[in-house]
Amino acid sequence: MDLNDLVQQKLKDKFGELVSDFIMHYDILTFETPKENNLKVLTFLKEDAELQFDFLNDLTAVHYPNEAGRELAVVYMLQNIRNGQRIRLKVFTDIQKPDVFTAVNLFSTANWLEREAYDFFGVNFVGHPNLIRIMNVDEMDYFPLRKEYPVEDQTRIDKDDDMFGR
Repeated sequence: MDLNDLVQQKLKDKFGELVSDFIMHYDILTFETPKENNLKVLTFLKEDAELQFDFLNDLTAVHYPNEAGRELAVVYMLQNIRNGQRIRLKVFTDIQKPDVFTAVNLFSTANWLEREAYDFFGVNFVGHPNLIRIMNVDEMDYFPLRKEYPVEDQTRIDKDDDMFGR
C-alpha cells in the first residue's frame, strides 16, 4: 500500500466523514477537517505508530474572500522525518469569528508560525501562550495579507511608471 493511501485509510477509519476532500496536490496528500477537529487530527497524525508525522514544517493562512463562512484557511504542513513523507491539512473558519485551537502544545514550531498567521491574517489561535503581533506594529488595526486591500492604488499620481519598468 502506498504511504498516502495508508494515511488516507487510517484517517477515514479513525475520523470517518470528519476528514474530507482528499487530493494529491504537487505530490502532497491534502485534506480538510472542521476547525473544531484540528487538534484531534494533528495528535493522531503525530502519535500513530505507523504515521509518525512528528514535525510541523509550516503553518500559514489563506484568505478566500468569496467563500462565505470559510473565508480563512489555516494550512498545516506536516512531515514524517523518518521517511520524508509530507502531508497538508486544511481547516477553514469564518472571518467574523476566526477561532482555531492552537497547536503549540503538540508542535513547538507552531508558536511563531501561529503568531505570524495572526499578525497577517487575523486568525485567533485559542489557547496560544503569547498571541501578539510578530512582524507588524502593535498599533495596526488591520491584517495586511487579507485580500480586502488592493495590491496597488491605480489612482496614485506620485509614482513614476518609468521607475517600475512600465
